[in-house]
Amino acid sequence: MHRLDAPLTHDLPPLLTLRVFEAVARRLSFVRAAEELAVTQSAVSHQIQKLEQHLGVSLFVRRTRSIELTPEGGVYYGKVRRALECIAEGTREIRGSKARITSLKVSLLSSFATHWLVLRLAEFSVANPDIQLQLMPSIELANVGAGAADLAIRYGEGEWPNVRSSLLMRERLSPVCSAEYLARHGPFASAADLRDGPLLMSYAHRHFEWDAWSALNRCDLSRIPKIMLHDYNIVLEAAAAGQGIAMGRHRLVERRLITKTLVEAIPNSTYEGSIGYWLVSPDGPLDQSAGRFADWIQKAGAAHVLASSGDGIDEQI
Repeated sequence: MHRLDAPLTHDLPPLLTLRVFEAVARRLSFVRAAEELAVTQSAVSHQIQKLEQHLGVSLFVRRTRSIELTPEGGVYYGKVRRALECIAEGTREIRGSKARITSLKVSLLSSFATHWLVLRLAEFSVANPDIQLQLMPSIELANVGAGAADLAIRYGEGEWPNVRSSLLMRERLSPVCSAEYLARHGPFASAADLRDGPLLMSYAHRHFEWDAWSALNRCDLSRIPKIMLHDYNIVLEAAAAGQGIAMGRHRLVERRLITKTLVEAIPNSTYEGSIGYWLVSPDGPLDQSAGRFADWIQKAGAAHVLASSGDGIDEQI
């Protein structure tokens, strides 16, 4: 009998050869085993030859279009299979003895993270303690599904190539400023009264929200002075400090409007259209963690729309 504390080095073949042998013996095919293990057929053949040399016996009878186990190979396969099953069972037990934490990377604009998502994150974390959410603020659209991010939340009209976009919430837009600024420069009866500006804008390839709002209100903003700032968080701070007029994204500035740190600059000029917040995901099915986050944020967005609609009826999402 072998002592339990005796070294196994002499009797054990290279462990990789055993994994390859088990796959070939189970499938009775070098080709299908290679596909399962994601290696070449020649690599599989090399590992089997290496194992046979170590054992000093042939494990397979190789025919023109098929293979089969030799008597020695059949006996050895039974023992190797049981040993690998024992290792797999032990691995499952250890994995199951502690909570598995899955990391989920979500790319998004810092303004959406600051003024909307962080107010609701505790709810998601309590319901999903096994998901470690990593928020990745970025102006650029991350390459979702390719390692940069698992999901993204973006602001716009949902027209991004090579991804799947699902609308979370439509935005309501109107120019906002501080009460002090309005008292000093207003009142503004119409969009034409904004001619002195300045308009506070964040850097972007296209200022689609200002374009959509000005088209609705039939005004030309091209000659109005503008101040370009890095992102929407800075735009809001500048507006609250009385430095000009910002485009108010109502989903993000609701609390500021309630506390009147910001006020609407022009009455009855709100734009409600195709602009909103979108969940961006790669083509194809989501994994479990991404799917749970997607379901949660869709429901959170719908609840916000319903709560802010007054009578419970708002735009469809």
